[in-house]
Amino acid sequence: MSVTRLQSRTLFSRKVTVSGIASLGALALVAGCGSAPEDSESGAETTASSDFKPCMVSDAGGFDDKSFNQLSFEGLTEASDALGVEPITVESASPTDYNPNISNLIDQGCSLILTVGFDLADATKAAAEANSDIDFAIIDDASIDLPNVKPLTYDAAQSAFLVGYAAASYSETGVVGTFGGAQLPTVTIFMDGFADGVAYFNESKGEDVRVIGWDVAAQNGSFTGGFEANAVAKNTAQALIDQNADVVFPVGGPIYQSAAQAIRDSSRPVALIGADADVFESDPSVGDLVLTSAMKGLKESVDEVVTTSGSDEFDNSPYVGTLENEGVGIAPFHDFESKVDPALQDELDEIEAGIIDGSITVESPSSPS
Repeated sequence: MSVTRLQSRTLFSRKVTVSGIASLGALALVAGCGSAPEDSESGAETTASSDFKPCMVSDAGGFDDKSFNQLSFEGLTEASDALGVEPITVESASPTDYNPNISNLIDQGCSLILTVGFDLADATKAAAEANSDIDFAIIDDASIDLPNVKPLTYDAAQSAFLVGYAAASYSETGVVGTFGGAQLPTVTIFMDGFADGVAYFNESKGEDVRVIGWDVAAQNGSFTGGFEANAVAKNTAQALIDQNADVVFPVGGPIYQSAAQAIRDSSRPVALIGADADVFESDPSVGDLVLTSAMKGLKESVDEVVTTSGSDEFDNSPYVGTLENEGVGIAPFHDFESKVDPALQDELDEIEAGIIDGSITVESPSSPS
């Protein structure tokens, strides 16, 4: 199956671009797939049939995680509003909820069911096989090859490469750290990109900024064993700070909240990097700590799937978010704008252009194909 690209839209409030690169986000769908519906921004209205019911099941993090689930939920609600339909959502408290939650939505006559996260892959596949008349889409999983299931994945190594470079540039101690919630591809892809971005900075600048918490070659590092904001996550972040890290990149939903608490308790000038969302925007309570974030276009890609399904233009072609199609990106520096090297933005622009044109290779064992 071919990989589709989302229709042109502004993904981030201010993304790193170079002259001419921004236009790449306007690529149309790959030949052979149906064309995307027009945005209301272009003056055209998109409406759905009166019986269209878009639905969503969260993973165990819930829709208020200020990250992965929340962005997906916002994409669903915004698209539903634009279509003039009422979405149905159900939260999962634990993995045992996945099958019954999806069954519940099927019983309510849902036309499209979006499942948030690879953890729902088995439940999604079983439901899609048994209900071929229902459209399904799953985020961060490409293991299901069915005509009524659309995979949404993101090459987060690319955005993490940029934040790794920025972290190395910002660091005063010469040590930056990362840790994850669990050693899963959707987590380690960020950690790989981050460490490789630091390595690229060192190569470019003749520096020796050290990454702790993740070894790319060995594919092992620091993990909390879950995605909860708890004492384990705080202690894991504290261990990095104790090793002189002055930039910390937690990957795994709410664990960043525990890292923020560890930073505040340390009373040291340690910067936080967000994952998935622009955490400065999604969680203002930690905004003053956030250097930048490695973002995934969850809201925009979910919005697109809902819009196409509601317009009877659903297709199962896998979507992979990249820098080129604006499916991933780096957040603004916000409060740190005056604290970073004035040359950093131009350097990031050049790196992004290099990743897009292939002159800079960013790879991870966890990258989507």
